[in-house]
Amino acid sequence: MGIINATDDSFSGDGIADRLDEALALTRELVADEVDIIDIGGASSRPGAEPTPLEVERRRAVRVIGAVRAELDRIGAELPISVDTTWAEVAAPALDAGATVVNDITGFRLDSDMAPLVAERGVAAVIMHNQRGRPHTDLVADVTTGLEASLQICAEAGVGTNRIVVDPGFGFGFGVSQNLEMMRRLPELWALELPLLIGTSRKSTIGEVTNTKPGDRLFGTAATITAAIYAGIDIVRVHDAAEMTQAIQMTDAIVRPTTQ
Repeated sequence: MGIINATDDSFSGDGIADRLDEALALTRELVADEVDIIDIGGASSRPGAEPTPLEVERRRAVRVIGAVRAELDRIGAELPISVDTTWAEVAAPALDAGATVVNDITGFRLDSDMAPLVAERGVAAVIMHNQRGRPHTDLVADVTTGLEASLQICAEAGVGTNRIVVDPGFGFGFGVSQNLEMMRRLPELWALELPLLIGTSRKSTIGEVTNTKPGDRLFGTAATITAAIYAGIDIVRVHDAAEMTQAIQMTDAIVRPTTQ
């Protein structure tokens, strides 16, 4: 999953807000880098970020998604687009503009309209566990309990499990030691019997371990991606798609030789 941050407040320093020329150039790069999904969001989710006004997030996401969808069609690239948002008021027009996946970092636990929207549209969903503001007990128990609550919301709204990917929420309310523990314990999440996604790319845990700034965390990110694939992760969300594609291809060749 390659990232397009349609915001000017990205922790990783790669935000393009709604500058469509940059979004289209990045789209072509991501296609050349062989990504499988493009994830587009119009609001920053970094710790301490100022809330983005809903109308601003909606405008950014819809404009960029529409432009990216048109560019993918123009160059003949059949890639799905996911909209990274916690709000149904953003997701609905984003789906109209060409997105086919909703990626919600609150796991449908913030906006009660989100799960019904996904059910009505029949699209896929990434639901993430977010530990922010919640007491910590045991890492896997925290993640599992949170995801089970989201899955219950999905079930009640009529979102089938065949359309759900789950994300344990690396970096969302967890400290460095907890994030590292998450990486070690990823295989335990297979008990959920659902596809797994993780987003470690350029995050502060890598910076703390390697003493690097976001733009210098390429090798640290590659290490986390390799570990995640060994643990059975299905999808990795990344900024540096060309380099991470190489890491993924090599790790897959070792771990999943039947896919080569």
